[in-house]
Amino acid sequence: MYRVTGTVQLHNIGRRRAYAIWGTALSVYVLAIFHRTSLGVAGLIAADRFGINASQLATFTVLQLAVYAAMQIPVGVMLDRFGSRALILSGLVCMTAGQLWFSTAESFGTGLAARALVGAGDAMVFTSLLRLIALWFLVRQAPVITQLTGMIGQMGAVIAAVPLSAALHRWGWTPTYAGAASLGVVLAIGVVAVIKDSPYERGAAEKIKIRALRHSLTEVWRDPGTRLGLSVHFTAQFAPTVFALLWGYPFLVSGQGLSPTTASGLLTLMTFVALIAGPLIGRYTGRLPYYRSMIALGVVGSISFVWAVVLLLPNPAPLWLLVILVSVTAVGGPGSMIAFDLARSFHRSERYGRASGVVNMGGFVASLLTMALIGLILDRLAPGGPETYTLDDFRIAMSAQFLLWGFGAVMIWRYRQRTLRRVADVPGAMDALRGGSTLLPGISRDHDDD
Repeated sequence: MYRVTGTVQLHNIGRRRAYAIWGTALSVYVLAIFHRTSLGVAGLIAADRFGINASQLATFTVLQLAVYAAMQIPVGVMLDRFGSRALILSGLVCMTAGQLWFSTAESFGTGLAARALVGAGDAMVFTSLLRLIALWFLVRQAPVITQLTGMIGQMGAVIAAVPLSAALHRWGWTPTYAGAASLGVVLAIGVVAVIKDSPYERGAAEKIKIRALRHSLTEVWRDPGTRLGLSVHFTAQFAPTVFALLWGYPFLVSGQGLSPTTASGLLTLMTFVALIAGPLIGRYTGRLPYYRSMIALGVVGSISFVWAVVLLLPNPAPLWLLVILVSVTAVGGPGSMIAFDLARSFHRSERYGRASGVVNMGGFVASLLTMALIGLILDRLAPGGPETYTLDDFRIAMSAQFLLWGFGAVMIWRYRQRTLRRVADVPGAMDALRGGSTLLPGISRDHDDD
């Protein structure tokens, strides 16, 4: 993507080696998404296995995402210090151990601990992959590659939605989750053999000193570009995450009266819609970087509008409308990826890991808040458990999403204005932004374009 000033470039970028490294890391990300979403279709089975109610069921995913979000800043710091390969390997070890532990868990507490370990491993993968993209691909390639990363990664959700469901019913809990855990061992071999942290000489990445860490993180947080990226990720990502990871399947089955097969099919459809939308959004955000946050607002507005229509209907929605609902909701995933392109525009490369970590917290904080709120509301309205949920219960519970959409939209608009004022204060930066550049002079351009 660019040559770091004062260092020696050892490998070509944007070529076959770059794609091999990306593909290997991407396979780990697909596995991470699979582990993350593996409770999506197993929620009712998990409730029966552990003897828990809706709030406790939500706690599995909420804790997993809470660990994920809490680790983003430490992971960002470690990423800038140790590189992508070390963190991806560490993430694989944690996810494999956590999923294997979960396969044998029989108590609620043990299951929680296992999911927390899965969340810790998951937290190390995505930002490590983003850093590889930032270093190994050209500026014009990066937005589309980033979108493809997010969307292809969602194939893990497809595997979790259909094959995992079938495996659980055929082979049972322990063999299914233990088999899923074993995939991490195979992928670890590929990571060691293929992934290289940087095309530049060793030592190009900044080595973080403990005494400078607080100052560095403060500077990253104070940058309005960081807060704009955080707001975009917060607002756009949580709806598809909440729907795919936990509450979409019960909403479709218990609330809308669909069969389990149809509900699983709709969850799978979300992934394929996102696969189509991702490159399109990447293309337009790459061409029109000045309007990136406005594109994100358009995505959020569309999702909230369709949800309002579905929830206001007096009866279960027709299947064609539910298809529209899941399709529009799925676009929130690609929309949230705009946040990382914003982070790349407003931070120099040696801070990209920390900035991406902060930004990546947004959507997962919003997701865990929404999951918890929905679970609490359902328990209040239907204390008898999942068997007693009604459409009216889901109408009220799923409406909690509007609180976060409204808050997030205000934050996006607020920090868009602050970010534009910052760009306007730097000579040449606004012209570069309006001209289609995502690396801005005086802000992010501490590199020579390759």
